[in-house]
Amino acid sequence: MFEGFAVDDVDVGEARLHVRHGGEGPPVVLLHGHPRTGATWHRVAPLLAERGRTVVVPDLRGYGRSTAPAPRPDHAQASKRAMAGDVLALMRRLGHDRFELVGHDRGSYVAFRLAMDHPEAVRRVALLDCIPIVEHLDRITPEFATEWYHWFFFAQPDTPERVIGADPDAWYGGDPEAMGAENFAERREAIHSPEVVRAMLEDYRAGLTVDRADEEADRAAARRLAVPLLVLWSQRDDLEQLFGDPLVIWRDWACDVEGHAIDSGHHVAEEAPAALAGALLEFFDR
Repeated sequence: MFEGFAVDDVDVGEARLHVRHGGEGPPVVLLHGHPRTGATWHRVAPLLAERGRTVVVPDLRGYGRSTAPAPRPDHAQASKRAMAGDVLALMRRLGHDRFELVGHDRGSYVAFRLAMDHPEAVRRVALLDCIPIVEHLDRITPEFATEWYHWFFFAQPDTPERVIGADPDAWYGGDPEAMGAENFAERREAIHSPEVVRAMLEDYRAGLTVDRADEEADRAAARRLAVPLLVLWSQRDDLEQLFGDPLVIWRDWACDVEGHAIDSGHHVAEEAPAALAGALLEFFDR
C-alpha cells in the first residue's frame, strides 16, 4: 500500500499521529472513519497523488497506530475539536498552512469541525456519508435507532469494550479481498488492541456529549461553513433513505454546498475509488 509515500509518527501535542504522506502539489488531507485506519484510502491516495496533489493520510487520534490521551469524564479528549486540532497541527508541522480536506464517516465530523473552526486553513472540504450529529439526533425514528443502534450502544460505559473485546473479528467482520489484504490486516491489528477499542468508543461518547454541544452552539449562533462544501454519499448505504436528500440538510450549515450520490456501499474509498477520486478532483481543481 501507498508505494512511494513516507510514513512518520508526528507529535502534535496531546497525541502522536501515524501518518502517510506523498505526492507533490497542493495538499489534501484524507480522514478515515470507524473502525478503519488511514489505510482505508490506499486505493484513492495514489490516484490523487498522480493528479498533482500532496496527499496526507493520518490515523485519527486513538485509531490505528496513533495515540490518544487517557479517557476523561467529559470525553473531551475524544472530541472532534481535539481531533481537528491534531490535524491542523500535523499539517503545520508538515509545512502546509492551507489545504483541502476530505472526511468519511467519523472522519467527516473531524473535517467539519476543522473547517468550521479554522476556515483560514481549509480551501475546500468534502464530507462523505454524514450529516451533522445534531441533525441525526433531531431525526431519531425507530428505523434510525434500529439501523444505527451502535451510536447509543457505544456510548454506554464499559459494556461495549467487553462485548467487542470478546471477539473483535466477529464484531467487525470484513472481507480481506474487498478491503485489500494489507488494509484488512492493519484494521485487524487495531481492533485487537484494547486501547484502540476504548479510544474508538470514546469517539462516540464524545459525539453524543461534547460534540453535540459544540454543534448546538454553532446552530444557536447561526455559524455556517464559510468554505465550499462537497457532500457525497453512498447510494447503497442508508443515509438518504433515512434522512432524505443530504444536500437539503447541509444547506442549513454551509454557504456553498453541492454534491451527489456515488454507486457504492458505505466504505466508498475501498469500493469505488476511481469514482470518488474523480469527484474530489473535479471539486478541488476549480
